[in-house]
Amino acid sequence: MSMSIHDFPAYRGVLEYVCLQCQARYPQDELLYTCPDCGGVFLLEDSRQESLKELSGAQWRERFDARAAVKRRALRGIFRFYELIAPVLDEQDIVYLGEGQTPIIPSSPALNTAVGHTVAMKNDGQNPSASFKDRGMACAFSYLQSMARANDWDQLLTICASTGDTSAAAALYAAYVGAPLTSVVLLPAGKVTEQQLAQPLGSGAVVLEVPGVFDDCMRVVEYLADNYRVALLNSKNPWRILGQESYAYEVAQWYDWNLSDKALFVPIGNAGNITAIMSGLLKMHDLGIITALPQLFGVQTAHADPVFQYYRQPPESRSYSPVEVKPSVAQAAMIGNPVSFPRVRTLAERYEQVAGDGSFQVVQVQEQAIMESMLLANRHGHIACTQGGECLAGLLRAKEEGRIDHKTTAVLDATAHSLKFIGFQDRYFQNTFAPEYGITPQAQWQNRPETVIDPEVKNRLAADAFAREAAQAVVERLGLEGKED
Repeated sequence: MSMSIHDFPAYRGVLEYVCLQCQARYPQDELLYTCPDCGGVFLLEDSRQESLKELSGAQWRERFDARAAVKRRALRGIFRFYELIAPVLDEQDIVYLGEGQTPIIPSSPALNTAVGHTVAMKNDGQNPSASFKDRGMACAFSYLQSMARANDWDQLLTICASTGDTSAAAALYAAYVGAPLTSVVLLPAGKVTEQQLAQPLGSGAVVLEVPGVFDDCMRVVEYLADNYRVALLNSKNPWRILGQESYAYEVAQWYDWNLSDKALFVPIGNAGNITAIMSGLLKMHDLGIITALPQLFGVQTAHADPVFQYYRQPPESRSYSPVEVKPSVAQAAMIGNPVSFPRVRTLAERYEQVAGDGSFQVVQVQEQAIMESMLLANRHGHIACTQGGECLAGLLRAKEEGRIDHKTTAVLDATAHSLKFIGFQDRYFQNTFAPEYGITPQAQWQNRPETVIDPEVKNRLAADAFAREAAQAVVERLGLEGKED
C-alpha cells in the first residue's frame, strides 16, 4: 500500500451492512436503514479491514499526520482518514465543505481551577453549518452522490427528522450537491430555536413542522423510509456514523495518538455520535494506531435519559425502555428513544472488553447545571452550546461521584456553536424560562446591558456635553482613575 501522501488512496474496502440484532449482512450498494429480516439497526463493516494491518500502527500514524498538510480537496476534511471511514468511494463523489479538523482548545487556568480538573473543549461548532452533524453528512452525501451516479437516478429526495442541527447540515449539503438530490426536513413545531430554523430555510429545503417532539418526527421519517424511495439522513443511517467516527480520529491525532490519560465526554441525544466515537476508537485500537482507549462518558439530561436509566441497572438485569421527554435547553439531547441505542449497547460491551470495567459510563445531569456550565465555559473564552454545557456538567457530576481520575484531561464535546442556542442564554439572563424547564436563574450568572445615559438627556445636550456626561457615567460605573500628569 505504498503511495505518495498527495495521491488519492488506492485501497478499496468491501463494506457490508451488519444487523446488530440478527447478524444478517447486506451489500453496501443498497439504501438500507433497518434490517429487512428483523428490523434491527446496522453498522457498516469493512470485510477487508484485516488487510489494513499490512501497515503498522506507526505507519498509519505517519500517513495520517502527513495527510493533514495535503491540499487535495478530497483529503482535506474527514476523508484524510479515508481508509478508516468509507474506503469504497471514488474521489469524484466526495463532498467537502470544510468539515472536520476542528480545534481542541485547552481551558484557561482559571476555568481549570473553577472546575478542579484539566479541561479542553473540541469546538465542533466550527464546522460549516456550525455543528458536528456535518461530519456525518459529508460521508452520507458522498455515498448518495456515488449511488445516484452509479444508478443514473434523475431524482433522490433526502429526508430527516431534526431538533435543529441535523436539518441545518442536511439542507446545506443537499444545496451544495444539487440535482438529483433535494432536501426535506421534519421539525417538531415550536421546539427548534429561531437560529436553527433559519438554516434549512435559507438553504432552500422544504421544511415541514410536526406537532409533538423529535420522536414523533422520527416515526414519520422512518415510515417514509420504509415505504418510499427516500434517503433517510438521521443517525439511523450507518453512513452518518462512519463520517462521525472522524471525531475520534481527530482527538487521537491532536494528542499525538496517545489517549491513555484522557477522558472523553459526549452528549448522547440520538446516540449516533457516541456510537461513532466508540466505533472509531475501537477501530484505531484494533489497527494499533492507538495503544490505549480513553475513558468515555455519555451524558444525558434528566429530562431525556433512557440510556442513563439502562446503565444504572445491575448488568445482569438491565432492561431498556424509552422515556417521555420534558423540555430541555440541550435540545439536541431531548430524545426519549434514541435510534442508535442498540449500537451503543453493542459497542459499549466491546469497549469494556478491551479497556476494562468502567471505561464506558453514562452520567445524568440537571437542566440548571447544563445552563450554568455553559455560562461558566463561555465566560472563560469558549463558544460552547448547551450540549457543550451538558458535557461540562457531566464532568462535574463524574467528579462528584468519584468516577474519574483527577490526573486525566477531560475532553468535552462542544457539539454546536453557542450562537445556535443563544435564546436559552437570553432566557436565563431575563428569567423567562417556563416552569417545566426547572431552571431558576442565579444572579451571579445573569448579565444584561446597562444604560449609560437616558436618551432624553442625550437629546438635550450638545455633542461635546453629551460625550463628557456619558463618559463620566462610564467612569463612575467602572471606577476609573484619571491619567497622571
